[in-house]
Amino acid sequence: MVLTGRPCTQRTWLGTLAGMSRILIVTDEPWARNEVHAALSLNDNVLIDHIDPATAADTAADESVDAAIVDLQVGAMGGMAITRSIRALGDAAPPVVLLLDRSADTFLAGRAGAAAWVVKPFAAYELRDALAAAIGAGA
Repeated sequence: MVLTGRPCTQRTWLGTLAGMSRILIVTDEPWARNEVHAALSLNDNVLIDHIDPATAADTAADESVDAAIVDLQVGAMGGMAITRSIRALGDAAPPVVLLLDRSADTFLAGRAGAAAWVVKPFAAYELRDALAAAIGAGA
């Protein structure tokens, strides 16, 4: 289920992410990382895997990413804190898509400042649509 403040369509994905995007993936779960890679390994996207929640914001800034995809359950810090630390980058902050464990977590995603979110398990098109909406909202 894709949850954002904007409608998402496949055409949005194709129009927004046509070409290469640099995307930071913050998760310590191999299956989640694999699902994200499977969904986004199109259009020559550069996918940057990161497992240390404490340095995720620095990596987002250093790598000049277009967006970050953050798992809600990452290490001791968690997706909400990671999202807030990325948002603290100010104008340089990329939009964040949170991977939620359940639909009840949508409140947390909004409070953390995520641009979009999907509930795990997700279909590839759901993640692509959420990412396209997040990047479009950040533009």
